[in-house]
Amino acid sequence: MLVESDPAAWRKLVSRFGDIRLDPAITALKPDEIRKLQSIAADRDPTYEPADFGLFFEAHGEKVEDMEEFAGALRRWPIMRSVEIELDGPPPLVDASNDPLAVNQGYLDPAPGGVDARFAWTVTGGDGAGQAVVDVEGGWELAHEDLSAHGISLISGTNSTSLLWRRHGTSVLGEMVAVDNTVGCVGIAPNVGSVRVSSIFGSTYSGAILAALPTMNFGDIMLIELQTTASTTPGGDPTYGPIEVVDINYEAIRLATALGIVVVEAGGNGTNNGGTPATNLDTHTNAGGDLILWRDPSNPDFRDSGAIIVAAATSAAPHTRLAYSTYGARVDCYAWGQNVETTSTNSGGSTSLYTSSFGGTSSASPIVAGAALSVQGVFQDANGFRLSPRQVRTLLSDPALNTAPSMAETTAMGMMPNLQQIITTSVGMTPDIYLRDFVGDTGEPHMGSISASPDIIARPVTVADPQASFGAGSGTENASNLGFTVQGGQDNYLYVRGLNQGPVNATGATATVFWSEVSTLVTPDLWNLVGSTAMPTLPTGEVLTCANPITWSSGDIPAEGHYCFVGLLDHPNDPAPGPADFGDWDNFRNFIRNNNNVTWRNFNVEDPAPAPNAEPKGFVAMPFLVPGAFDEPRDFVVEFVGKLPREAKVMLELPVNFLQFMESELKFERIDRGKNLAVAVLPPSGRIRIGRGLMPAKARFRMRLLVAAGIKKKGADYSVAVRQLYRGEEEVGRVTWKLEPGRRDFEKKEAERAGGKADRKAKDRKAV
Repeated sequence: MLVESDPAAWRKLVSRFGDIRLDPAITALKPDEIRKLQSIAADRDPTYEPADFGLFFEAHGEKVEDMEEFAGALRRWPIMRSVEIELDGPPPLVDASNDPLAVNQGYLDPAPGGVDARFAWTVTGGDGAGQAVVDVEGGWELAHEDLSAHGISLISGTNSTSLLWRRHGTSVLGEMVAVDNTVGCVGIAPNVGSVRVSSIFGSTYSGAILAALPTMNFGDIMLIELQTTASTTPGGDPTYGPIEVVDINYEAIRLATALGIVVVEAGGNGTNNGGTPATNLDTHTNAGGDLILWRDPSNPDFRDSGAIIVAAATSAAPHTRLAYSTYGARVDCYAWGQNVETTSTNSGGSTSLYTSSFGGTSSASPIVAGAALSVQGVFQDANGFRLSPRQVRTLLSDPALNTAPSMAETTAMGMMPNLQQIITTSVGMTPDIYLRDFVGDTGEPHMGSISASPDIIARPVTVADPQASFGAGSGTENASNLGFTVQGGQDNYLYVRGLNQGPVNATGATATVFWSEVSTLVTPDLWNLVGSTAMPTLPTGEVLTCANPITWSSGDIPAEGHYCFVGLLDHPNDPAPGPADFGDWDNFRNFIRNNNNVTWRNFNVEDPAPAPNAEPKGFVAMPFLVPGAFDEPRDFVVEFVGKLPREAKVMLELPVNFLQFMESELKFERIDRGKNLAVAVLPPSGRIRIGRGLMPAKARFRMRLLVAAGIKKKGADYSVAVRQLYRGEEEVGRVTWKLEPGRRDFEKKEAERAGGKADRKAKDRKAV
């Protein structure tokens, strides 16, 4: 074609450069195979514009001494769209030695140091399960002890015998997918479903990419561990950048991303010697003078391959760009470019060698690719489908989610992925477990009751099947009267049930219960540990699930009676704070209202019939504590709420010194300052303020409600409560007593059952 277009010019070209041969640039796939892939790509990505790969050729000149002169001569040919020099760069690494294995995988650690792969492993799919990755470069030691379990296969090309390439590829794979097998290191995605490689040897950069495409599926990850000459220094040395600076490579990558393949591309290492200059993608121009990699809305020449371009940074936080690393607005992500612990090999083909000094954009890119595998795994497990390349790129480079470079960094180098933030905040693939504060609680923040949880159940005897007795389908899901008076002199049993409104099952949750005196405000300094129990898997869909009981040993129970219980539901991905986490009052208030991993059961069921030895006679006594805040004096209102019949009588015993701090509107029947005792008459129904004022820090005011209700009809809904409000507006605690006729006899029978069981167990032990 060139000869026919201008025979005289062709003869002149041959006389200068000798015999010239043009070979098809793409031989890895047949033209119809490429067209089939392009048709699929166009259906998946409406913005994709297929290139004619049949128009790309490799030019070879017999007597070429100056590549720029040769390229310039070809560019002058009118039918040439572009002529580019592709000088294959060395592997884009800075790897000085093969140091012995050390515990140095800091890139797995939480942000800002690493990408927090350790968190991702606690989420289903976060270890890369079910995902696939292809590494495009030159050589590998696929039999390495930390890689061989994957059964890695070569898609195309030949595995180079060069130590430089084999060591490079082995280290790259180790960062991403080294298995968790008790030896060596572990990759970011150790349980990935498929690992394959495609080599440039026996092929080309673009050929190795295209050859892999028919074997890949939507959402798979392709890592391109290559670099090419982006420009030259004044002295003629190459300055390396991402391979998409060459048109044919760009088209191959663009086809991959249009097919839905997530491409992670090494940004390149400048002069590759640890020094400057580095490649600035904002100022890079192609042969036509176009700023093809300056990502800016005002730049009409920018072209986006869809790949994630990666820069190399320091291992220590706050991270700064390594001097030789590519930079610019087109760079999406950065990661460690030094001190990376990973797999390695040597000239003897070692399968058990490791290095602590892998680096450059070679080490940075696998970290980002591993993060992509993790995010894709979590998302697919939860949703049944995968994210698109642009969605993955957006998540991994979002400044609101990921780790920014040091404030001192003046060049654009993207973000380092933070898997914990991506998974919990944006991908949302973590459980959201909760305990109900009251019947009808949906797990969302509310201003309702916080002390009437139906999900902590005290029993004097165990039940055969906790889930059948208290879980979904039991008929007791919304029963609030399942808790019993704690029996003295014997073990008691606390059952905890929870729900999960998140998108993934919660496996490995733990329920912990504390006890407190019955108090209107249960501050952490009143909490006493009862114990913990492992929760069964809490499935999605808010299925009420009950755990095996926590045994409250008889020797740890202060006395028979009612107690307030505080329950915490904890999961590695939805953690609950503990008592030590509250540094101030505002933290505690926020904890009460907005943390659905905690609940209070300050709800008691009482028999309205007075006991024979009741004091005062004819009344049911209900003792409770009114405490101050734990940090400083605070403005509180203490209020009585009655829901009793008109004929009921209610009195309140309270200490006289309470009235020194709190203004009261009560009608007092008796005040005995010598005994520090006041007795007030309360209305059987409605609300009345017991007191308002600045309550001293850590104050403890002991009180008793005395009720003579005369209720005999079962099923009636009668109750009394005392609640505490911060500044008269925000309820921070409440004690409720439900009056249920026959309750005392019922609990007595249960206690006798418990005693009988204990006697039988004792006899059995003696028999043994």
